[in-house]
Amino acid sequence: MIYISEMHIQYQCEFESATLVLHKHKSTLLENNPLGDSVLRYSPILIPKENPGNLPLVALLVGFTGSGLKVISQSLWKKNLPERIAQLLAQKKIPPAIFVWPACETSLGGSQYVNSSATGDYEDFLVQELLPCIEDEYHCGGENGRIVVGKSSGGFGALHLAMNNPGYFHALGSHSGDLNFQMTYVAEFSDALTAWQKAGGPKAFLDSFPPKRLGRQAHAAINMLAMSACYSPNEKTELGFDLPLEPDTGGFRADVFDRWLRFDPLHKIKEGPSVDALKSLKACFLDAGNEDEFGLQWGLRLFRQELEAAKVEHHIEFYAGGHFDTDWRYEHSLPYLLESLNK
Repeated sequence: MIYISEMHIQYQCEFESATLVLHKHKSTLLENNPLGDSVLRYSPILIPKENPGNLPLVALLVGFTGSGLKVISQSLWKKNLPERIAQLLAQKKIPPAIFVWPACETSLGGSQYVNSSATGDYEDFLVQELLPCIEDEYHCGGENGRIVVGKSSGGFGALHLAMNNPGYFHALGSHSGDLNFQMTYVAEFSDALTAWQKAGGPKAFLDSFPPKRLGRQAHAAINMLAMSACYSPNEKTELGFDLPLEPDTGGFRADVFDRWLRFDPLHKIKEGPSVDALKSLKACFLDAGNEDEFGLQWGLRLFRQELEAAKVEHHIEFYAGGHFDTDWRYEHSLPYLLESLNK
């Protein structure tokens, strides 16, 4: 079984306009989590040097297979996201705020920022434990403003957390967030089945993970296992969760997938409390590429119809491009979201 080890890390990076550090936090809510993942979590935090205190807090949620340590990795040829945000601060294109990338990764590749008996209570960890701790230490957030924004699974997480915790966040942003599960996930079912069959079944695949190369089929296979752990946990099964497919035949299990759909923002928005939560926000920014490899632009088009029908104020953009290498989209969302706090 793969695992997240308990590392002890020191890190600091100085920019002209901000300092990037790792916030070390030992979680109590993640103790005895079913995957045995470390309770010691390192969340990158970007602190502006122009800091008058009482700043807004922006939680940036990474996508599937993302982590805090990947966020701070640097490239020879392009800026990472903290560098981009530091540049926005230096150019006065956004007002000062505290930016944090919550460490909610799991050894399956991600938590989807939900509570699950198969992975751990990551929604509670983020909302009830990590963010309050950061707010106390850095004197930010709270009534000064909380924003949640993310990409891909992080975009789903932003929608899920905002709809599940009315009044907690003041604005949300979702870049290519998971929507319309019937299109997003079903397209990967065949590849997942093939990879499981090659390995000798889902458990054998998981026991031998990770492979030397995470190709298309292996990615689909671990993605389906992770989503099952998040959306259809079942402590009575060997894996700790139910699959939406019969691994031997490929038969579709509608009863299990119906449990997945309860998390789909496209279905969740049909519920009154979720609509009320979205209406309470000062801003809602959503986007997707017109050539998204997972078809998320189509889910967003359907979601826009639901937002319009429910009379939820929102700002939606469709851009030329696909799902990957889109950190530049935060240069569109962050100014819009931060400026909304002054409305």
